[in-house]
Amino acid sequence: MAEKTFNLHFGSGIVAEEAQASDEYKVSTIQLLSFTEGPASGRHAVRFCYYSHRGTFQRSPLILDESSISDLRREVKACPKLHALLSKLVE
Repeated sequence: MAEKTFNLHFGSGIVAEEAQASDEYKVSTIQLLSFTEGPASGRHAVRFCYYSHRGTFQRSPLILDESSISDLRREVKACPKLHALLSKLVE
């Protein structure tokens, strides 16, 4: 699979890790962004987003319902860097 990239006004880079869980409406996604260019170069960030079932990135905020939490948690645990960063959020 091709490496996913992103481009924001403060930097661009690659999606280093990605956890996804699908429901009937969307593919909920949490991404670890690794900045390689621009003012944010060398930093990491977490993006909460979603994709359509056709694979199109959606620019609206991610809304998770309770039924998606356990699937997404399992997927996050399979992404060690993303899991470590998100763990800091709830410590």
